[in-house]
Amino acid sequence: MRRLLLLTALVLPHLTQAAENRPNVIIVYMDDMGYADVSAFGAKDYTTPNIDRLAAEGRKFTSFHVAQAVCSASRTALLTGCYPNRLGIHGALGPKSTHGINAGEMTLAEVFKQKGYATACFGKWHLGHHEKFLPPNHGFDEYYGIPYSNDMWPNHPEAKKGSYPDLPLIEGTQIVHSPVTHDDQKQFTKNFTERAVQFIEKSKDKPFFLYLPHPMVHVPLHASPEFEGKSGKGLFADVMLEIDWSIGRLTDTLKKLGLEDNTLVVYSSDNGPWLSYGDHAGSSGPFREGKGTSWEGGKRVTGIMRWPGQIPAGTSSNAMLMTIDLLPTLANHIGAQLPDHPIDGKDVMPLLTGPDTTPNPHPYYAFYYAQNELQALVSGDGQWKLVFPHTYRTLADQPGGKDGIPAKYQQAQVTQPELYNLHTDPSETTNVAKENPDIVTQLQNHATDIRTQLGDRLTQTQGNATREPGKL
Repeated sequence: MRRLLLLTALVLPHLTQAAENRPNVIIVYMDDMGYADVSAFGAKDYTTPNIDRLAAEGRKFTSFHVAQAVCSASRTALLTGCYPNRLGIHGALGPKSTHGINAGEMTLAEVFKQKGYATACFGKWHLGHHEKFLPPNHGFDEYYGIPYSNDMWPNHPEAKKGSYPDLPLIEGTQIVHSPVTHDDQKQFTKNFTERAVQFIEKSKDKPFFLYLPHPMVHVPLHASPEFEGKSGKGLFADVMLEIDWSIGRLTDTLKKLGLEDNTLVVYSSDNGPWLSYGDHAGSSGPFREGKGTSWEGGKRVTGIMRWPGQIPAGTSSNAMLMTIDLLPTLANHIGAQLPDHPIDGKDVMPLLTGPDTTPNPHPYYAFYYAQNELQALVSGDGQWKLVFPHTYRTLADQPGGKDGIPAKYQQAQVTQPELYNLHTDPSETTNVAKENPDIVTQLQNHATDIRTQLGDRLTQTQGNATREPGKL
């Protein structure tokens, strides 16, 4: 017995350390949810207690950014650690697209598979809808969801007749239900959540990676009968209440199974709100513009991470971060190998777990949009943002649409480089380029660096370090 106790004392610390180095990871990635669409980040018309509890038990990241403010590009960056234009993914892929994520790229799921993780994706994929591009061919053991946005279907009020095929539900790589109806969409949040819970329950004895990219709150908005009308504040609020229920369902499951302490939960969104939809769109809070722009309202999103014992509870950080950093950070933590080809993210674990005064390893972050346009650059510390001349869409202070019918955008232009101090002016109201010529020069030099690698249509620059997307 004494020998057994001695052996246990020697082995147990190593087992504990191994468990700590292989945390479960859950990423909930919302669609078109604005920075201020949860009450912990400023929502006023309704409360999101389960999401707020996630923030209270973890850390709020108030300068958390996506790589591009549009669906496919944003998701590509999250899952590969690369600027999406490095991989040839631009904009939002549709039913007529014949390309998607290349088999040579390494996804987060493939990172985790190196260390024996169970992996699953439930919800909206949007990295290519043909079989070779679907999640089971990119590291996911399980997939159930829709291949692209929920408005890419014949019922879209703005689409020309016949422009979209029926929207399918896919299990693995096979269509299991088509056409998706409004009643089906009403069950999306509930059904994808329940599939996620089932995956957690059956994977509880091994490490797992769960990617839950909810189709909501992308239009057309849908809530289940249990939540429709519940808020008294309109359909958008109803949908957010159901999303909050979903988060509660996940966290309650973790608690019931004793998995809370060894699970990192990340809650964020693929871009800011689709403002033209008015009462069916969310809020970017104090930030300028929304989805489809490189202003902060399009790129800065809710960032919440809970990881007991690693990320200090009840804290907030204003450190500049981007979704491209999650893959290398988590890969290094679990001891997985990074791909041989270049990626853009860096290990930012000290910024996740320590003070936001910790130096960011990036000298800058590039803000691309549209067809490979370098529209802005932000210093690694998140203070300075240089906006380059480009055209962008805006409502120009006009109201958005109603009841799912969008208002029309206008086109506006930046004609000269504009510099903003995001620490003192996060709303990007005052151009301070003339007062800070040295900062402008420094960021322009960084712009030359990234243009050399990835190119820039605005300056007719061809990049020398881009890769091809997957093609049929």
